[in-house]
Amino acid sequence: MSLNLKKSLKAAALAAMLFSAAAANAALYKFELTGDYTASWQLNSTVAPDDYADGVGFILFDVEGNFPGSVFDVADLTFYNADADGGIQIDDFYGDTTLLITDGGQLYSGPESTPTFLTGTFALSEFGGTGSYTLTVTDLDAPPPPSGDVPEPASVALMAGGLGLMAALRRRRYGK
Repeated sequence: MSLNLKKSLKAAALAAMLFSAAAANAALYKFELTGDYTASWQLNSTVAPDDYADGVGFILFDVEGNFPGSVFDVADLTFYNADADGGIQIDDFYGDTTLLITDGGQLYSGPESTPTFLTGTFALSEFGGTGSYTLTVTDLDAPPPPSGDVPEPASVALMAGGLGLMAALRRRRYGK
């Protein structure tokens, strides 16, 4: 097979892989708010806002979750840009009440029209008040972290002995 034919086949295979690749799915994130008010909900890592204002923030309507004080356990969530002091606002549209407004860090990256949520733990404070909150955002689709278990010395010695026995039997069998 000629070198040019091999290169052409490789290029064709690469092109086929690129054209057949599916769009990446957004990861599912879990949001847990603790402190003077607690709430929890899940959203994809990237969302299409129901409304947004560049440089201010974006709104998601009717997010299902655990929102104490809401009529139907759904809330309208507003995520604010760092220029607007960051943080989040939780409103119960159906109960016509604001459940919480906080200041803090910006909880997303990218433009307000196509935001991507950040993961981690964020300290938030009540807007115009004294409450303090912690928002933890975790990726539910991420692989679990390694266990960090270290084998005991006896287990390592037993494994080494078994490998040594296998090597000795192989040498004896093949005369090497």
